[in-house]
Amino acid sequence: MQRMRSRRRLAAASAAPALADEPTALPPAQEPETALPVITETERRPVGGQPKYQIDFARQAAKLCALGATDADLAEFFAVHICTINRWKVAHEAFWRALKLGKGAVDDMVERSLYQRAVGFSYDTIKIFTHQGQVIRAEHREYYPPDTAAAIFWLKTRRPEEWREKLDVNHSGNLTVELVKFSDDPES
Repeated sequence: MQRMRSRRRLAAASAAPALADEPTALPPAQEPETALPVITETERRPVGGQPKYQIDFARQAAKLCALGATDADLAEFFAVHICTINRWKVAHEAFWRALKLGKGAVDDMVERSLYQRAVGFSYDTIKIFTHQGQVIRAEHREYYPPDTAAAIFWLKTRRPEEWREKLDVNHSGNLTVELVKFSDDPES
């Protein structure tokens, strides 16, 4: 927080008009210093104040989620804390629906891809190669065999009762414990 205030002060100072007796341009021999980003009044928020939700955020969030963005990515994009994203989900139904719709489309695509890897698939493509200086294009059918790891993951997720690794074992009845002393001495 202190670092952010310092940057703002430096940015404000760098945005101040130059004095009349100071040169306006740097001499060619000097390299310019790395400038900090200037924060305008519209970008500044009061300390502790909540950023204002805007109606357009739902549309933007849906597009970002359709590209695979997480809630943390959304928080970074909107320059807010992830808790604010969670508050917006509760307070604004359109925002919540946009996230659900955007994330659902990506999840469906990943599910289809996982299924294809689990059962195997093939697709038509064109291979390009050269032979004796000539460029040759040949149609080709690429085949990907079923992937065991994808199949196991699919089954563990879709049929956990049958495919989970952890087995629940219930014991019933009585347990009798008998202590037996062993020794090398036959008389004892």
